[in-house]
Amino acid sequence: MRQNIAGTSPYEPIIGFSRAVRVGNAVYVSGTGPVGADEDDTEAQTRQVLGIIQRTLAQAGAKLEDVVRTRMYLTRVEDWEIIGRVHGEFFDAIRPAATMVVVAKLLNPAWRIEIEVEAVVRSTEYSTNALK
Repeated sequence: MRQNIAGTSPYEPIIGFSRAVRVGNAVYVSGTGPVGADEDDTEAQTRQVLGIIQRTLAQAGAKLEDVVRTRMYLTRVEDWEIIGRVHGEFFDAIRPAATMVVVAKLLNPAWRIEIEVEAVVRSTEYSTNALK
């Protein structure tokens, strides 16, 4: 069964995407930018992104501990250590497979980071009724 989890982006219905999708025990969180922290520094933007992801996972019945894969898109190669350090604070004991890619631009030119994650929920506490 499939559950689409909506976010707050006005572009979701236009582009045709969901903030996240849960299928069975797998949760896929779309690329997430630092909405609300557009003008903040790289560290604050990364914290904002991971906070949004954490709340999205909760909506899907998942936790950071369930994350098995992260992909980080950076607009400046020199930010990799800052972003990596914040990623490490959130995922230090979890240690998901991770990729960092430097890209020319993100949709919002003020964003320095965008992250997407995949999770596998190990707990059976999440009600399958939510997937109907």
